[in-house]
Amino acid sequence: MSKSQVKNIVVIGGGTGTFVVLSGLKKYSVNLSAIVSMMDSGGSNRVLRDEFGLLPTSDIRQCLVALAANNNGSEVLLRKLFMHRFCRGKGMNGMTFGNLFMAALTDILGSQEKAILQTQNILKIKGEILPVTFDHSHLAVIYENGRKVVGEHYIDEPKHNGKIGIKKAFLLPSARAYLPAIKAIKKADLIIIGPGDLYTSLISNLLVKGIAAAIKKSRAKKVFIMNLMTRIGQTYGFSAKDHISVLEKYLGKNCLDFVLINSKQLPTNILRKYQKEQAFPVIDDLDGTGLKVIRKDFLGKQITSRIAGDVLWRSLIRHDSQKLAKVIINLL
Repeated sequence: MSKSQVKNIVVIGGGTGTFVVLSGLKKYSVNLSAIVSMMDSGGSNRVLRDEFGLLPTSDIRQCLVALAANNNGSEVLLRKLFMHRFCRGKGMNGMTFGNLFMAALTDILGSQEKAILQTQNILKIKGEILPVTFDHSHLAVIYENGRKVVGEHYIDEPKHNGKIGIKKAFLLPSARAYLPAIKAIKKADLIIIGPGDLYTSLISNLLVKGIAAAIKKSRAKKVFIMNLMTRIGQTYGFSAKDHISVLEKYLGKNCLDFVLINSKQLPTNILRKYQKEQAFPVIDDLDGTGLKVIRKDFLGKQITSRIAGDVLWRSLIRHDSQKLAKVIINLL
């Protein structure tokens, strides 16, 4: 296949959802671009923001690891090193080596943008990782009861009544899109949104000036990967149709070409654990919506366990990267 025939795929999101999608797609002959949220404010990212004055890099780090070379022992070790989370020490507990590495490289190079680009070279990644913006901004929401909350972490893990729905989301202050991210969207043959927490990982990208408009104008096929579970504080009680409705509020009506949704039943023991977090499977009610829905077993077999030093809530079960990738490539 000639270079001009290789298809361009853009994945928009952040966190483990984007990590899963990229991990599957890296094995195919496509040009990959990941546009990643920069609104995280919890865990080690809070230290980066408050003490170093840097933008958060945890989502960037996960995407880097997903696309990093792992052809030999040294490369595999480097990937593990970037994911290593310290679990001892008052100041280091919870920090990841990858975040500290990029913070140090920013000091050396004098630019966080240069540090992220250089890290991609060091890890020999397949594709490119593009922060959605380099402007310092926070995600903010107004709930249906009028309460305003600022900060991704406080939305993701609410201290308030997380069953109350979100009425509006916005950025404080507003942020402009990173120009290479806009260029990647314009060149895309396929744009993938999700999976990921609806507001903190997905909508946060669409709120950046220029991103939603570029997606609307793009002639690329647009694919939304539906989440497996609801999330208290963001999507409590949401069905699949509710997810689409919120996405279209910020992206525009009839913008999606395909929706991928898992059709396999989740294990009972996993559902019991999720219920303790007031999270439930997303109900598929997309019949009659006019959307092209692809229903398949997208469920991963591995159950995620908490890593020592990690104080944040993580999903227990995730999509299968290979199952997703196979369907996505067929859409091309």
